[in-house]
Parts: sequence; C-alpha cells; structure tokens
Amino acid sequence: MVTTRPVLEIACDESGSDGENLIGGNTDVFAHAGVRTDPADADACLREMRDRIRSPAQEYKANHLLREKHRPVLEWFLGPSGPLPPDARVHLTDKAFFVVRRVADVLLDDPAEAATLYREGRTLPAAPWRRFLESANDLVRTRNRDAGPAPVDGFFRTLDTLPGTALAARLRHTRPRAESFRARVADGPPLPELDPLLPSLARTIGHFGRDGHPVSVVHDRQNTLTEERVNRLRTILPPPSRLASLTLVESRSDPRVQLADFLAGVARKIASDALGGRADAPLAALLRPHVDRHSLWADEPSRKLLLSRATESGGSRNP
Repeated sequence: MVTTRPVLEIACDESGSDGENLIGGNTDVFAHAGVRTDPADADACLREMRDRIRSPAQEYKANHLLREKHRPVLEWFLGPSGPLPPDARVHLTDKAFFVVRRVADVLLDDPAEAATLYREGRTLPAAPWRRFLESANDLVRTRNRDAGPAPVDGFFRTLDTLPGTALAARLRHTRPRAESFRARVADGPPLPELDPLLPSLARTIGHFGRDGHPVSVVHDRQNTLTEERVNRLRTILPPPSRLASLTLVESRSDPRVQLADFLAGVARKIASDALGGRADAPLAALLRPHVDRHSLWADEPSRKLLLSRATESGGSRNP
C-alpha cells in the first residue's frame, strides 16, 4: 500500500536581494530563511518582541533587533530559549563567491575551481579585486541580453590588469567560451539566471522536504517568482524534495513570514559582518545552528564562525 506523506507548510522570506546586480548592489550577502511553525505561535512571538522592544513602529523589521540597545532581544530571538523552531533554516550566499562560481562554471566547466579562484582573489588589493568582480558580474548575467562584445571585452581587459596571478592565468585563455556564452544569452534558450533567490529557495525546500514530504511554501511577495521561474525551481530541487505549491503574500499578512523575515535580516547582517572581518562571535554562535551547511560560502575565517557546526541530514559541504 502506498502511503501519502502529509504536506509540510513553510514560510519564507529573504534579505539582500539585488537580482543579478550582485556586485554593484547594496549588500554583499544574500540570506533566505524558512520556518515551519503554527501561525498562532508566530503571532505570539511578534507580540513578545513588541513587548520587549517597545517601539512605536507599525511594522517591526530586522533592524529593530539589530540595534545595540535591543541586543538582549536579539540574543533571545536566536537563542535556545527563543521563539525559533529548531529546524528553522537560513541559507547564506556570499554574492562575490556566487559570481566567481558562475564564472568557473561558464568558462572552465568546473564550478569546483571557484573556491580556489575566490580565495586568491581575496588576497588582491581591494580595488583590482572589485574591478574583477564587476566585470565578471557583467559577463555572466543573463537578463542583460546584449550580444555585443562589451561584456567579454571588459572582462578580459580586467584580466590584463592582474598579471602574474593564478586567477588571470587560469582564465586568460577562455575567451572563446566567453563569446559563445554571450551568444547563447542573446539567441539561445533561457539560461540559469545570476540571481541567488531560486537556488536558495531550492535549498530551503530541500531542507524541509529531505525525508520526502512534499513542501508547500508561503513566501513574501517577489516579482521575480513568476510562474516560469517556479516551474524552473521544480527542476532544481534536491531529491527527494517536492514542491506542492507556492503562494505569494504580503509579509504583514502572515506572522510566520514576518518571523522568516526577522531571521533572514539578522542572519544577513551577522554573516556580512563576519565576511568583512567584523565578526560578532557570540551572535554567530547563536545563529550557527540555523545555518544551512549547503550555504554558498568559501571564506574560511567566517565559514568557521558561521558553518563549522551547522548540521543537516544529507549532502556534503561546499568546498
């Protein structure tokens, strides 16, 4: 007899979305959070935060928790006695690493090389490393349908400013692949977009559906989650997870989505500080149990703080 597994409903939200503008945007980290909890419990959590913070704001956001004077509330929120369900999960993406990983995939057909390229790049002075990332972002973004030579020319001009680096040596001879990729962007079938939302959402669904339960998602409204992209999402879900449905709502209408919004927002700030060498070790330790170990993260010092003890069934860590 076939047993039908019950559908698990999760609420999701993100922080740090800039679409495919990963390097020129306002944030260096993208965070996507998912929680599975009863609406009444989530609502009770929001009321408790209001009682503790006592702000006159109509709508509370992660920034309220991140203010220094409210640090005890933030520690309560993330801590073991706080309101987050034990299986609440946040998937982190270092946007610079995401870009380098896509470059390694497109030009070298080997995303596993991305961590090596990224770590060497981070040893460069800030200005040339930034120029490389900006030109790489332009090269591999797919919503810009420019078939002309500008993105390719710009990328390889940037490589010429990095003589003597393994980064330049490894990529300098890949121009034919770069030109072919840009031609496919303009003329071919749709390519995976340089936007971390879909892969992050796929990992979140994969976490909650890892035992085969179909997952129903209630997500804060996102214009990018079109029917076409939701169909694409179904094709990249890690087995055996399955998407039963995806409903877009205004975050204020669902306390569970607001809870996910808080988790995504504080996680992005804690992770960004760690990535930039401004780590708050106590907060990172409180966040760590909720960090998806499949997060796209290659910086070793901050990785140890954020992911070294993150646990989840199945899969292996990224390099």
